[in-house]
Amino acid sequence: MPNPDELLVSIAAMVESEPSNQMSLTVVAQGAVITGRLAPENTWRERVAEVLRASDRLSPFADVFVRQRRKERPDGPAPTHLHFHLARILQGSLGIPETGGMYRVAIRDVSAWTVGDFSYSDQ
Repeated sequence: MPNPDELLVSIAAMVESEPSNQMSLTVVAQGAVITGRLAPENTWRERVAEVLRASDRLSPFADVFVRQRRKERPDGPAPTHLHFHLARILQGSLGIPETGGMYRVAIRDVSAWTVGDFSYSDQ
């Protein structure tokens, strides 16, 4: 198993240490191109839990996301995942889902990446 990209781990750590969700990133992970904004893990978990709570069938799962929150320690372990919001999987000229989604990607699975997100259109 390859070691995760140290620069990408540093970017993830910086996102975790700041209350900002403005870092746009595009990654290739196991052949999928995912583009969107990074969020701190706790923020990402809260937003996923909000979406789940709004569903009659999925609301029981919301507690799993907030109960298992990452411990906020400045000297804690290096991040192992990227937490995307407003993200899309690019398929040709389409972004799926159209409204953007919440994706969690293991940093060790990222084979390529670039700062910024891609725009696409239906033309």
